[in-house]
Amino acid sequence: MLTKDILAATATGLWRWDTGAGTVTLDAETARLLELPATAGVLRESVVRSRFHPVDWNEITWVTDLAVAEGTLAEARLRVVDESGRVLRTVRSRSKPFPPEEPGSTAYVVLGTLQEVAEPQPGITEAHTPLTGDWRRSREAFLLDAGRALAEARSTEEVLRVAASLSMPGFSPDGLAVFGVAGDRLTIVGHHGHSPSDDGPFAGMPLETDYPAAEVIRTGRAIYLPSPEDYRNRFPGTWSLARPFGRRSWAFLPLIAAGRTMGAWMAGFRHPVAFSPDERSVLTTVARMLAQALTRAGAAETERELSLGLQRSMMPSLGPGIPGMTLAARYIPTGGGLEIGGDWYDTIPLPNGRVALVIGDVQGHDVRAAGLMGQLRIALRAYASEGHRPDAVLSRASRFLYGLTDANQDGEGVKNGPRFATCLYAEVDPETGVLDIARAGHPDPAMMTADGTAVIHRTEGGLPLGIEADADYPTTRLTLEAGETMMLCTDGLIETGGHDLSTGWTRLRPVLEGDSRDLEQLADALVQAVHGPPSHHTTGPLSDRREDDIAVLLLRRDGGASRNRAPRRTALTIAQAEPERIATARQQLRDLLHDWADPEQVDAAVLMTSEMAANVLLHTDGDALMVALATGHHGARRLRVEVADGSDELPHRRRPGEMASSGRGLVLMEMLADAWGVEPQGPGKAIWFELNESEPGPDDGR
Repeated sequence: MLTKDILAATATGLWRWDTGAGTVTLDAETARLLELPATAGVLRESVVRSRFHPVDWNEITWVTDLAVAEGTLAEARLRVVDESGRVLRTVRSRSKPFPPEEPGSTAYVVLGTLQEVAEPQPGITEAHTPLTGDWRRSREAFLLDAGRALAEARSTEEVLRVAASLSMPGFSPDGLAVFGVAGDRLTIVGHHGHSPSDDGPFAGMPLETDYPAAEVIRTGRAIYLPSPEDYRNRFPGTWSLARPFGRRSWAFLPLIAAGRTMGAWMAGFRHPVAFSPDERSVLTTVARMLAQALTRAGAAETERELSLGLQRSMMPSLGPGIPGMTLAARYIPTGGGLEIGGDWYDTIPLPNGRVALVIGDVQGHDVRAAGLMGQLRIALRAYASEGHRPDAVLSRASRFLYGLTDANQDGEGVKNGPRFATCLYAEVDPETGVLDIARAGHPDPAMMTADGTAVIHRTEGGLPLGIEADADYPTTRLTLEAGETMMLCTDGLIETGGHDLSTGWTRLRPVLEGDSRDLEQLADALVQAVHGPPSHHTTGPLSDRREDDIAVLLLRRDGGASRNRAPRRTALTIAQAEPERIATARQQLRDLLHDWADPEQVDAAVLMTSEMAANVLLHTDGDALMVALATGHHGARRLRVEVADGSDELPHRRRPGEMASSGRGLVLMEMLADAWGVEPQGPGKAIWFELNESEPGPDDGR
């Protein structure tokens, strides 16, 4: 009997679809099934497509694509319709797609059969077909949910947990395993539905083994085993390894990313699964999403390990400590996803027995910023270890960074253009508490007196490092008294959350003035104020609320009186060439008296201090040294402010006229101060006043 006689007896037609030419070749039986003239011929693809239901034609397209990818048969049920869209019959298609002969071509040729499917009799429920609308909608919803869940997974462990929780429409597996490749052997990336002891026979299995996952990785093609018999017949050598798990069906699919087979995914079922084209399509799609998710997770984990390694190598510890002082530090990077950035801190032992504290911030939050930070930190250590003063250390560091970025721009262009860095360098004398501070565009230090009052101490400063090759950095000297604390920080601690320097300081001040007896707890509280839950209620006025790297360094001089009895103190030198520092003196005094009971007394103290400092600059040739000291309990404190100079000429009381522009200083002190006077001091003198804290009242004479 001839083949054509068998096909005619079974009412089976033949067809050939050439996607490259856009033509379909039909025999007479296929033409009859499609309600076309019952003669063999070659028709345009559009003519044949018009005879099928539009949804079913889309189904046969992706089923064929799946068969091309897997090298299997394409099976589908299609509805034949007339010109009005009325369904005439249902046909079953079985076809074999052949991949293109030319490399890079997406066209293929499909050879197959077409046979009519008998319609169910009235009263008999139609058997389930994978091409029903409900199943299709369920499949699409599942794939959307699966894609979203896998896209949100950030680690390999999380990807495997999401994969194990996926409930596939109608055929959910009860066991999953993901295999990787290490050299020429299999590895177990993770599994679900198995105990840890089950890994033994599979971990380290050679890729040449007659095992489904190994063959999938070797060939890049999926393997479907609908029954134990199929498994035993196809892989007899490893059937004994799979039999104890008691499963009835298995699917092994390649995990392909960027055109490379990175592993295999096994889905095991305790119930029989026929692996219809629709079910294989779902599994294939999930495998592709799983491969992409594992690739992203692996890259993220590698990036995290790299960044943590860089952070550990580039961020030093605080070292052995400073005698008579306590140190605490914190570093919180952002890095645009990387755990590294351009902020740093350091402690450097100096040849003269002192210790240098350094904190800085290189422009940017990327790997290049971290690299520049590492180079700059090494340079600063080298210059400091040579015994240079703070101003010389920063000048040399600025020249070094200027040379680095200038050479980098010449070699690589604007893409990696010049960058600058802010820095604060403080040389500490542990015996006396004297600090010599040089500052390069960095935020000023904050000082906490022994009684818990926090003020910003204004210091001299210069341009950020790397702006100019030859930059000068003046030095400010101050003394850290027993029980006092100094905070050095980068701008991220102040400005993160949309703050400027003013509102950021307002947010941090209550934290610094809280119960800060333990420096480690204070460091944690500062970070929490910026990144923890309290920061959600203290957002700043600026619309740009991007986070920034944070470095904070705390230094406390041990000893001192109890917090309730400790005096508050601030001091500032005002040079003849810097009369603008009188404004700094006024601000420091206001900060010192921020919780003074009577605001009018604060205004009076600021006015008298300004007058005393201005008189020194106006009537002498020397500098003015302002020292303010507040003692006593809250509500009954005494403020003493004195301004000293090197001139022995005493001030004289005058009687200025209405139009006079000077001569009122002593008159104001007589009216506003509770006590005042002039005292000889070394070769010069000091003029002082005192105020006793009092509650404000409507009849206050001041």
